Amino acid sequence: MHVLFRPRIEGAERIPATGPVILAGNHLTFIDSMFLSLAVKRQVYFIGKDEYVTGKGVKGRLMALFFTSVGMIPVDRDGGRGGVAALQTGRRILEEGRVFGIYPEGTRSPDGRLYRGRTGVARLALMTGAPVVPCAMIGTDRIQP
Repeated sequence: MHVLFRPRIEGAERIPATGPVILAGNHLTFIDSMFLSLAVKRQVYFIGKDEYVTGKGVKGRLMALFFTSVGMIPVDRDGGRGGVAALQTGRRILEEGRVFGIYPEGTRSPDGRLYRGRTGVARLALMTGAPVVPCAMIGTDRIQP
């Protein structure tokens, strides 16, 4: 992806080299998590729809293998309980001193504008003391509309 798309990364030095950190970014398209992971020298764990890991057949198993291997944490989006469980998993990741990526809006932006965020980022920061590093994806919607 580095060679093919030549992403420009600014401010990566603001991400701590060790310890817990929350990367809070906008979300334009499916591949944002992949590009954000390219920009960070540490593994980034993300929340993702559980449908990505519950598919059937060979394609479903390959997708599940890919998403779990890149650090995706499946979330059941049936309501409040799924979100709470995902945040508890995020808390565990941060308490282990790792990097947790989250999109405060909760989903992809349909038109590229930034919408009202949810409380998950603040909750995680307050629960763990992890610093929050804001980040932005610009142009990923042109790569994968």
